[in-house]
Amino acid sequence: MHLGRVLRTAAVSVLALLWLVPTWLLVVNALVPADRYSGSPHWLPSDFALFDNMTQAWDKAELGPAMGNSLLYAVVSAVAAAVLAGFAAFATVIMPVRHRTLWFWLIYSGTLLPLQVFIRPLFLSYATSSLYDTQTGLVLIYTAIAIPFAFFVMRNYALTLPREVVEAARMDGASWWRVFWQIHVPLTRSAMIAVFVFQFVAVWNDLMFGITLVTSRNIRPVMAALADLQGNYSNVGPPIVLAGALLVSLPTLVLFFSAQRFFISSLKIHR
Repeated sequence: MHLGRVLRTAAVSVLALLWLVPTWLLVVNALVPADRYSGSPHWLPSDFALFDNMTQAWDKAELGPAMGNSLLYAVVSAVAAAVLAGFAAFATVIMPVRHRTLWFWLIYSGTLLPLQVFIRPLFLSYATSSLYDTQTGLVLIYTAIAIPFAFFVMRNYALTLPREVVEAARMDGASWWRVFWQIHVPLTRSAMIAVFVFQFVAVWNDLMFGITLVTSRNIRPVMAALADLQGNYSNVGPPIVLAGALLVSLPTLVLFFSAQRFFISSLKIHR
């Protein structure tokens, strides 16, 4: 028992160290003034030019409008995915539908293929329609790719809920619509918030769709704007790019820690 605990602690410590090393390098090198960066990574802080680097990244990459765009895409698509996944989980777990396993695999199969598989057909279909280079087009694709995983989380959580509550409500004459909004949604609130956090972070950090389905600077998400800082025609130094990366990661950190209580409670099994 003692040896197992020691091995587990050592494994967790190693994993934490592997995560902290690149984070430490990011922060330390973001502190270096851009004109003093030699090209070799700094392991220890020697200067403090973080705010100046952030200001340059904000101005040169136009991060303000881009962060506003990403906020719109992340919030709308995460909310839509959580609600739609909640509907699907309610239908396949609570309601008396046929072929529940088939419906589960049909929806969940959207996570089994890499997203790169969808790039070519999406680009061709968007290019021949009015969805290319539009905010609506990005919201639709972000919502669509978020639903399978959101459904997986919502379904597994719904399986742990007591069925007696729904059965009692149905015996009292409550409609399925009323059962969903007044019973199922309150019981799965923590899972919905966890799904929202997951999908918000995924959409916020997306680069692939932001550079393939969008060309206009006033529509592009924040990661596409940040990518311009290290493009072929950019003349800024790595410290400015790293400071910009640190800056755009702040909203996701704030969201995660503010919703941490709901995120942890959604992982607990109801008995």
